[in-house]
Amino acid sequence: MPFALPSAGLVALLLLAAQSSVSAQTQGSRYINPPSLTKPNGYTHVVVAPDNRTVYVAGQVAFDSTGQLIGAGDFKAQAQRVYENLRRALTSVGGSLDDVVKTTTFITDIKNLPALREVRAQVSRSGRPPANTLVVVSSLARAELMIEVEAVAVLSQSVRFAQ
Repeated sequence: MPFALPSAGLVALLLLAAQSSVSAQTQGSRYINPPSLTKPNGYTHVVVAPDNRTVYVAGQVAFDSTGQLIGAGDFKAQAQRVYENLRRALTSVGGSLDDVVKTTTFITDIKNLPALREVRAQVSRSGRPPANTLVVVSSLARAELMIEVEAVAVLSQSVRFAQ
């Protein structure tokens, strides 16, 4: 059986499809600061990678949207607010805490580990917690902060951005 070459129209269509697919993946990262989080100074809360599925969330602390500390001196209250802020960050791009695949947790006192585990168990998907690194530090960006958590998430569907 002789080999048939595709028509010029089919070749053009295939090239156009390949180019649009490549350009969609190479548009660059998207930088998002949800209004439900405190206004950042020198960083971005949420960065969506060019694949529109991988999401990087900056370290979240226990601030409300106006920059006020929630839970001064109360580790558990701060941890709950931190995870609420992570949830808000992910919701801004159509994700949830269930999409988180990796976290890095910074705490200022190892004695708070049991409370951290308790709060984390309340918000984690059952049986499938994300990979995590725990780092004990002498201080965070402000002395009254006791915990900070950054996250990487992979969304089940691509983020849809308005054009």
